[in-house]
Order: sequence, then structure tokens, then C-alpha cells
Amino acid sequence: MNRRDLMMTATAAMMATQLKAARLPIQKAVLGGMLPKELPDWKSKFEVAKAAGFTHLEMGTADDPKEEALIAKAASDTGMKIHGVMNSAHWKNPLNSPDSSVVDTGMQGMRNSIRNAKAWGASTVLLVPAVVSAKSPYEDAWKKSSEKIKVLLPEAEKAKVIIAVENVWNKFLLSPMEMANYVDSFKSPYLKAYLDVGNMVLFGYPQDWVRTLGKKRIAKVHIKDFRFKKGLAEFVDLWDGEIEWKEVHKAFADIGYEGIATVELRGGDASYLADVSKRFDRILVGE
Repeated sequence: MNRRDLMMTATAAMMATQLKAARLPIQKAVLGGMLPKELPDWKSKFEVAKAAGFTHLEMGTADDPKEEALIAKAASDTGMKIHGVMNSAHWKNPLNSPDSSVVDTGMQGMRNSIRNAKAWGASTVLLVPAVVSAKSPYEDAWKKSSEKIKVLLPEAEKAKVIIAVENVWNKFLLSPMEMANYVDSFKSPYLKAYLDVGNMVLFGYPQDWVRTLGKKRIAKVHIKDFRFKKGLAEFVDLWDGEIEWKEVHKAFADIGYEGIATVELRGGDASYLADVSKRFDRILVGE
């Protein structure tokens, strides 16, 4: 091998090393609700997720203990890890509702979710902390949701489960600085942020949220894409929207995030999920 060939080989090796190093140390997860609905049981659904290249799952609340047990067994049988629970009660039963019975239902939903998380070995429960409306003003949303979360925190700490509040279209916590202040107000390692990179595209940039919240505040991440065109706002497949994924990749690299990210899109069959997984990989390597 001559000098020129040696240099070219060394350069190629260096570039390969840099490309490998550029991949974010983030583990890929998929929502249980995205898995093929036509399959007969959770085990067969989890096997599809595993074959598509996902290592972790995020599941919705299982209020029935029997369903909770079936999901736990399916995860054990397939080797898939359930990293988080998406609380199912918060939208219809927000913690800031003026109706105490609605709040009670919401609190029970969180308790069921914490129970699920402990049973499944999950580290987080996702919570939409409040929903602002004409009858539930912003300041009350902050105060009431904070009060109820403080009731739940000792239960979460006992179960070693983090309550992760998500930024969604609930007219609440509309900026990364506000989300950071909300999280910090609890002064607890069991209350953090669940960052959704697609939910703020209408009014901000995900890379700003990543850097402002930082590694210490972000418990988990949702990955999805978003497009606003001709007055139509819609969530779309990864790489079909407006998010500048290189900037998002750089922001996660800058803060040193090393956790789990869950893709949150429409569901589909095995081939669709395999394609989602490949698109996810492109984000992680910084294309």
C-alpha cells in the first residue's frame, strides 16, 4: 500500500470514527399504542416493536391490575423494557379542574399510573399538569396543579418513579423558561420535564427548549415531527415536517442528554414501524 492509499484509509477510518461518535447516546422507544392493533396480544405486539429496532416501550395507564400483569409478562417474555407510563386520565380529568370529582378522578389515574410504573420497572409517569380554559384561568392552573402534584410526590418517591410534566397544547407552560421555573418550584428530583420536540413548533423551536431545560430537568423525550402549511397544522412522519433535526441533534449533544426518547406518531404495521425506526436512527446520527 502506497503513501496515498495509507492516507486515504486513515482519513476514511477517522471519518467513520467521527460519524460513530456523533450518534446520540439515546435509547429508542415506541408507544404501545402505535403497535399493530390487529395482533391478538401484547407479546406479539412487543415482538414487532423489537424486530423493528426498538429496545423500550412507553405504555398507557392500565387501570385493571390483570391488564397490568399481562403487560408485565409480555415485556418479560420478549425482553422489551417498559421505561415509562403515559397517564391516561389527565386530559379529561385535569388536576386544575373546578370540579373536585374530576380532580379526584385525575388523582386516581395518576396513582394507577405510578402503580403501573412500579410493577413494570418504569422510571417515569408522564403528566399533563393542567389544562387552561375560560373557566380554569392560567394562575389557578399553576397553583392548583402544583398543590396536587405535591400530594403525589411522596407516593412517587416511595415508588422511585419520576412525575414528568409534558409541554402540550394545553395553553399552559408555553415557553421553555416557564417550564424550567415550574419544574424548579417543586425542588424535587422526582418532578422533571417530559420534553416533546414536536409540540412547541407552532410557537417556538425544540432546540431552545432542549438547551433551556438542560440535562438535569429533562426526564424523557418524545420524538415526532410537525408541519404548518396553508393554515393546516398537523403532526407528520419524521423528516416530513419543519423540524431542523440537525439543530435538535446538536442541542441534545450540547447538554449531554443520555436518556430515552419515545417516538409518538400514528400507529401501523410491522413494515411501517421498521421505517419509523430507520427515520429515528437518522435523527440520532445527526443527518
